[in-house]
Amino acid sequence: MMSRPELPAPNAAAVEHSIRLSALIRAEIADRGAMAFSRFMELCLYAPGLGYYSAGARKFGAEGDFVTAPELGAVFATTVADALAPVLRQLGQGARVLELGGGSGAFAEAALLRMAERGCLPDRYALLEPSADLRQRQHQRLSALPAEIGQRVVWLDAPPDDDWCGVLFANEVIDALPTPRFRIREGEVEEEHVDIAGEAGFATVWRPADAMLSGAVRHVERRLGRALPEGYRSEILPQLPWWIQAVAGSMRRGALLFVDYGYPRSEFYLPERRDGTLVCHYRHRKHDDPFFLPGLQDVTAFVDFTALAEAGVAAGFEFSGYCSQASFLLGNGLAESMQGLSVRDPIEHHRRVNEIKRLTLPGEMGERFQVIGFEREVDFSHAFALGDLSHRL
Repeated sequence: MMSRPELPAPNAAAVEHSIRLSALIRAEIADRGAMAFSRFMELCLYAPGLGYYSAGARKFGAEGDFVTAPELGAVFATTVADALAPVLRQLGQGARVLELGGGSGAFAEAALLRMAERGCLPDRYALLEPSADLRQRQHQRLSALPAEIGQRVVWLDAPPDDDWCGVLFANEVIDALPTPRFRIREGEVEEEHVDIAGEAGFATVWRPADAMLSGAVRHVERRLGRALPEGYRSEILPQLPWWIQAVAGSMRRGALLFVDYGYPRSEFYLPERRDGTLVCHYRHRKHDDPFFLPGLQDVTAFVDFTALAEAGVAAGFEFSGYCSQASFLLGNGLAESMQGLSVRDPIEHHRRVNEIKRLTLPGEMGERFQVIGFEREVDFSHAFALGDLSHRL
């Protein structure tokens, strides 16, 4: 189990913000009883105006809590755009792109410019962004795009409900879905709940799991061919098929692309990973205490890519492929970009080389992050031609 390191102290305004969110959570618990951990995580991340992703604190980059691939530079987004280009050409006129989340808008900016270079601009580039603060930052960034590109960008409050053709892209989204947590006790499945503790704190309590959660855990055990040991605790997302159906169910033709950190199921539920995969990010430090300063830290769990593969197929899509981020980027043009890297400014050259290293090296994002794709009446298998790992799912 990860210990909590010495963490920087927040300023008074941040502390007050966290106190307000804690009070909201405590009020709901007082009214309804101990809440499922997934609900606690949902409020910590998405409570309107107070949750981590709903409030205005800086999240990405050196001044935030973590760095995502698009924030390192344009290489990640341009390479993903190159991988998506053949699908957009297959779809032709009227094709759309739907990006879930969107962060600072860095991915959308670089991807749209690359798509313009490749002659495959979508008819519409939509961002489904729940955070008003991040949406404003995206507006500011993308307003600088050339008019013929920028006019294609729109923001959505909900997934599209009309029939559409295009591609859906999500980078580090699945890990932030509010997840149930479970444990095995005397052979039964219990669900983690959160209750009030002391004047301002929270504590874990356990309740018998409902049929859906218990069934999902038993499904994992059947697929693993072994029972999870006594006291084993982890995370699981039984709602994944319904979530994919909700965000992409109306797609008539197109492809889905997910990038996240995680493991195939056989590695996700290893016996030695008996405390689960939950991780919190605060000022570029990792720890495993989700009760620390609610609203001021990111709370995530690694992704079970086998479950994601099952969910995509269950939602009516065909499996396209699965590989590491390094293999995906190298297989979709990054190698050629590296060979042609010619930047006269030595500082910029050094930055670009470091960006590529962070994206691809095993000790950085290259192996820890995985990429999985799905398709519906298009061919997306080309994007996974290098380093296929589907045999591990």
